[in-house]
Amino acid sequence: MRLRRTYRKIHRYGFDTGEAVLMAAGREIVTIGTDLGKLGFATCYDLRFPELFRALVDAGTEILVVPAAWPAQRREQWRILVRARAVEEQAVVLACCAAGSHGGMEQAGGSLVVDPWGTVLAEAGTDEEILTAEIDMNVVAAIRAELPVLRDRVLAIPAPKDAVSSATDGFVR
Repeated sequence: MRLRRTYRKIHRYGFDTGEAVLMAAGREIVTIGTDLGKLGFATCYDLRFPELFRALVDAGTEILVVPAAWPAQRREQWRILVRARAVEEQAVVLACCAAGSHGGMEQAGGSLVVDPWGTVLAEAGTDEEILTAEIDMNVVAAIRAELPVLRDRVLAIPAPKDAVSSATDGFVR
């Protein structure tokens, strides 16, 4: 087996500390073609940024792969966001979250396999576990044809002037 691609985490957790200080942010999306379909990669805190996942789908992704280490106290947010990314991107999401304890922090566990309708096909508990799920990849194309929401989005809608913060360029994306 050989390394085919490398993904560098784009969104670093910790605000002005933690990962933001310890590592440089990645600058590109990463996809790879497989016999199952095209995979797109993100990790952990990236899950909170839907525009990354939309860029992956724009690049042809059908399966989103998200390894993570979410803390136990935010397990429900993990679960909601994984399912939201599946629904809004009309893609299969394979989301693996660390279990046990890491650096003294209890991890959420709860790895998930979610179909494009947001249906959880397999879900782990809080301990280490191996998940298996049957995935019909024809479902991705069928859902995208039946409910073609991806084609209906409108880009670069100007934000109201009083809503623009210094962190934006005046556009809602």
